[in-house]
Amino acid sequence: MKKAVVIGLGDISGIHIAGIQKNPEIELAAVCDIDENAKSHAPEGVPFYTDYKEMIQQEKPDVAHICLPHYLHVPVSEEIASMGVHVFCEKPMALNAEEGKRFVEFEAAHPEIYMGICLQNRANESIEMLKDIIDSKKYGEVKGARGLVPWARTKSYYDIKPWRGKWETAGGGCMINQSVHTLDLLYHLCGPIASLKASVSQLLDYGIEVEDTVSARLNFANGATGLFLATNANYKNDSVQICVQLENAEFAIIENVLYRLLEDGSKERLAEDAKMPGTKFYYGASHGKMIDQFYRAIETGSQDYLHVRDSLMSIRLIDAIQESGRTGKLVQV
Repeated sequence: MKKAVVIGLGDISGIHIAGIQKNPEIELAAVCDIDENAKSHAPEGVPFYTDYKEMIQQEKPDVAHICLPHYLHVPVSEEIASMGVHVFCEKPMALNAEEGKRFVEFEAAHPEIYMGICLQNRANESIEMLKDIIDSKKYGEVKGARGLVPWARTKSYYDIKPWRGKWETAGGGCMINQSVHTLDLLYHLCGPIASLKASVSQLLDYGIEVEDTVSARLNFANGATGLFLATNANYKNDSVQICVQLENAEFAIIENVLYRLLEDGSKERLAEDAKMPGTKFYYGASHGKMIDQFYRAIETGSQDYLHVRDSLMSIRLIDAIQESGRTGKLVQV
């Protein structure tokens, strides 16, 4: 049995704790947050710490789950890894591509330590099936793709946790916080993106530094084109949509269901994502799958998990979109 600890008891920590507790091969040894009031989020009977270094020294865990604000992901992950503990870190893997590259180099320099990144939507049932369909070449090559994230965030979302609206602590806005998964999936499904041109803006008058709305035209290396749209200025959190046009078929993920779009306008239902009761609909249920995969890899010595190096492209794409938004020019990825 592996011992796990969770560092940071914000919104996402409950999903990690649930994933840990559902796995009979993992013991939740302790949790940590600098805010004493966060102790109320600790499961009954689980030790609570306010100093993660003390927790690591006292509990001697196998794995630390990093559920901290973005700017702490890399430094705390590296510090924990340097203490000989495996790391499972929430997205984003870094604030920007420069920091991400250093994290990749750190991972390469410490092959004895497993460092996983939680881009859990790769493990959604709809994505796994669509990936298999695309890779099989049964319907030909990818010709086009679209990712849409029409969400809503109130001003209080940023006021309650001010780090979210600042470049230095969040690394960006609607892309790095809400739609990094969708960017990652467009690349994961359809292959390398060679260049892009984007518009980056604020539609909401919240007084924050970061963007709330983005549109980008993507040029894939294989000649396909794509469209990425993300906003926090919608009137509600609507379904994320991913559509992929192959040479001989078109597929769409809508409301967490994968469809094949037929020529007569009807839809063939192919797969539906599992849901975790009592959580936000967009969290899905794949955190547990990613957690199980990571611990299984540690146990067996496998490399079958999402490494730091596998996650860098999502941050590079965000940086490229930000650059294109600033310059108004096509940016090579």
